[in-house]
Amino acid sequence: MVEDEGPALYWDSPYAIALALMAHHPNLNPEEVGLNELADLVEALPSFMDDPALANERILLDIQIVWYEEMIGL
Repeated sequence: MVEDEGPALYWDSPYAIALALMAHHPNLNPEEVGLNELADLVEALPSFMDDPALANERILLDIQIVWYEEMIGL
């Protein structure tokens, strides 16, 4: 892991993942990202360290909701 990429990310950290997605993909709208694409985006984050097989619909929806809420400033 590269030091300036921040702490390791795991599926149980939707807020940290959402912030990382915002930083790495500032022009993406979470409303337009499907769950399969979201999983790919998360797994491609430099500091993502979890097992991709652990992702499920609930986890991905939680990440998407937090990402959307942070993007619009809720």
